[in-house]
Amino acid sequence: MTYAKTDDAVRKLTPEQYRVTQQNGTERAFTGEYHDNKRPGIYVDIVSGEPLFASSDKFDSGCGWPSFTKPIVSANVKELRDDSYGMIRTEVRSNHGDSHLGHVFPDGPQDRGGLRYCINSASLRFIPREDMETEGYGAFINQVEDI
Repeated sequence: MTYAKTDDAVRKLTPEQYRVTQQNGTERAFTGEYHDNKRPGIYVDIVSGEPLFASSDKFDSGCGWPSFTKPIVSANVKELRDDSYGMIRTEVRSNHGDSHLGHVFPDGPQDRGGLRYCINSASLRFIPREDMETEGYGAFINQVEDI
């Protein structure tokens, strides 16, 4: 499967998805569609479709955004220095879609690597485990917990 940012995909974004992914925005805490999602599956970039995170790596951090311990494919996530708003943070972007996803912090579960990928729901599309094969993501089923 090939992953890329296209003009058509960007045109299909809602205003909130566009603000977050293309203008480096942040959705309000506890308002995102996937904050409380507990279904098994994977999360892909809303723009490019590249696989980003698995539900098996999602945890409740209490921060108000979906949080993950690691990317499903590390090459699909790039980390950049972000010194906006007078803070020094590490921004997370999708590699192929160049979508702003959120930030990564070193305060995640220590027994799972210690990282917390704090990700905006607006930058994601969820693929339920039962649809992964038909949508072309069957290679990642082994990284998702059983139903």
